[in-house]
Amino acid sequence: MLAFVVPLAVLVERTADSAAIVAATGRSQSVVPLVAAEDDRAAAVAARAATRGGFSVIVRLPNSHTVGVPRAQWRGGEPAADIRSTTIRRLSDNSAVVDQPVFRSDGTAVISARVSEAVLNQDVARTWIILALLGVALVALSLFVADRLARSMTRPVSELAAAADRLGKGHLNTTVVPDGPPEIREVGSAMNTLARRIRTLLANERESVADLSHRLRTPVTALRLDAEALHDREERARLTADVDALVKQVDAVIDHARRPVRKDAAAMAVSDLAAVVKERMAFWQVLAEEQARQARAEVPAEPCLVGARRDDVVAALDALLDNVFAHTPEGTGFRVIVAPEPSGGATLSVGDDGPGFADSSVMARGESRAGSSGLGLDIAQRLARDSGGSAHIEANGAGTVVRLRLGGPGDTPGKPHLP
Repeated sequence: MLAFVVPLAVLVERTADSAAIVAATGRSQSVVPLVAAEDDRAAAVAARAATRGGFSVIVRLPNSHTVGVPRAQWRGGEPAADIRSTTIRRLSDNSAVVDQPVFRSDGTAVISARVSEAVLNQDVARTWIILALLGVALVALSLFVADRLARSMTRPVSELAAAADRLGKGHLNTTVVPDGPPEIREVGSAMNTLARRIRTLLANERESVADLSHRLRTPVTALRLDAEALHDREERARLTADVDALVKQVDAVIDHARRPVRKDAAAMAVSDLAAVVKERMAFWQVLAEEQARQARAEVPAEPCLVGARRDDVVAALDALLDNVFAHTPEGTGFRVIVAPEPSGGATLSVGDDGPGFADSSVMARGESRAGSSGLGLDIAQRLARDSGGSAHIEANGAGTVVRLRLGGPGDTPGKPHLP
């Protein structure tokens, strides 16, 4: 725009200057015939008539007299005596003088037409303002058009990125309306296909888990019959209670497998972490006494509400305590601590006095060095994540401590941290 406007502005200035010089020349030329005819009186009248609108005309006669503009009012300087052709002179006050020689029988007369600075620059400022406004308008229009064109490409990309982010957060029903350039539309269609494929695979996996869990009912039923066939009443009652607990866990697995992939925090159930810890510690205390383990629980008297289902909290706590009994020698003590958080929720810490983990890879899902499934820590980790909290583990030669920061009711689920 500058390359267009600046030369045009210079051209406008030069054009105005040239037009003023041409006008001054025309006014001096109008007096030439009278001066050439040596009619000085008529020449004086003509010179005074041409003196108007920023122009002033004076005629220097061969006898050194002047006609037209009074000499006292003339600021164009005296014309040179040896002028032989039309001459244009620039004065210090930015005005210009056109000297026109006229050859007569009595000598050479000079007609000088002076044009003021205002006439030389007439309408130049206004034209420059118009050019500047036109340049600004064109730049603004160009920016607007460029912005529209850019948005037509960036908007589909932004929508695609937002859809990918929602898909990554577990909203598997997210779809993309293919729009924009062909390449972006292809990516959008591919993402829709990917989302459908994920939903299908996940549904199939959940149904498979539910089916496998349902198959456990048959051996559990046989186990119940065997337990009820016992003659010892106490043994029968104890084994029947254990079978009932196993049936409850199988039902919980089926229910969990058929639940939606992700629930909003507002729809999640609320449970009392303190009450769950008290109940499960009473259950594990019996086994701890049989193995000469010192079990300690620090649980506040008031309720500690967390944003998680009670069955999930029980499963995570049992998984952590089961790790203590499975991976530490008999006689190793352990402790369970519940600490309310000022911002809501609570921290559940399960620690033991064992040797710790020699290999940190056991913290990965499915990894184990003791013949187990290796899912205990992952169950706890997912509980912390789904409640909007985090998980942290410290494992060394002085023992192992697993801390679960469970979010309060209404917390937004986030990504857990398990170093």
